[in-house]
Amino acid sequence: MDNKILKFNKQFVEERRYEQFITSKYPDRKIAIVSCMDTRLVELLPAALGFKNGDIKIIKNAGGTITNPFDSTMRSLLVAIYELGVEWIMVIGHTNCGVQGMDSKRMIQHMTERGITDEKIGMMRYCGIDLEQWLHGFDDTKSAVLETVDLISHHPLIPADVKVKGFIMDSTTGELEEL
Repeated sequence: MDNKILKFNKQFVEERRYEQFITSKYPDRKIAIVSCMDTRLVELLPAALGFKNGDIKIIKNAGGTITNPFDSTMRSLLVAIYELGVEWIMVIGHTNCGVQGMDSKRMIQHMTERGITDEKIGMMRYCGIDLEQWLHGFDDTKSAVLETVDLISHHPLIPADVKVKGFIMDSTTGELEEL
């Protein structure tokens, strides 16, 4: 870890700059957002939608999609609904996403180049993990967002009164398109 990070943090705390961020764990706007971990969205997404600290829950992953109804993103949504009072879920994809068109075979090749042995990759397959499918990206952002909205909306543990909608954000301007 970079010592600059720790030095900055120490100064941040000493100067009590955290005070402007103090809020509760409950989202004031009762909204959870599932979105991509893309660096362009870190500040752009909340700024473009007028959200401040404490307004929403943001759950981020590669691609901003849910591919398995029992993954950690879905678990986080259930916690947000049942423990934190979320009533509305926004699934926000974005333009020029790195997961769109991602090639799983190329990623596995990168793994072997970085020292992951064929034995370890084989062990994953032996355990029933289809690495090519698991690491595969999506071809179309709009379709991926709509599939995630459908998965959430029809999940057996999501109550009928929770609203779920899909959107695509322009990763440069922050413009939001409702799907």
